[in-house]
Amino acid sequence: MPFQIDAVDVLHGEEVRVADRPGVAAAIFGPLADNAINVDMIVQSASEDGRTADLTFTVARADLDRAVSVLEKRRALIGFAALKPDRNVVKISVIGVGMRSHAGVAKQMFQTLADKGINIQVISTSEIKVSVLIAAEYTELALRALHTAYGLDTAG
Repeated sequence: MPFQIDAVDVLHGEEVRVADRPGVAAAIFGPLADNAINVDMIVQSASEDGRTADLTFTVARADLDRAVSVLEKRRALIGFAALKPDRNVVKISVIGVGMRSHAGVAKQMFQTLADKGINIQVISTSEIKVSVLIAAEYTELALRALHTAYGLDTAG
């Protein structure tokens, strides 16, 4: 399966805590789209109190400062406490149509990273892709380990 590596910046979860109500996601992602800022990975989870939600999402490094500026101008309208950009993460994805019919692709990815002591900060999945955010310092180690785990470093 092919791998995709993206240099991304992240606006992290708990610091982008917003009211858990209709329209909040549109209030965040609409202005970003209106300013031609592409948002790639979006992960939302409800907080323990059930009244707020935590959002984590990625934008290209080149767009991070603009994204923060756009959202800060709408802080009162959106109702978040703070944004916490993280410039020290990378997104690694395992991509392949065969993932639909092959059980264990995600397990293999997660176990391989765990075996190398690499913490997964965020996980996002679709029918053909599993993406994780990890600390940028582990990029090379993660790539080598995953290539080996999926048999991609053998001569063909």
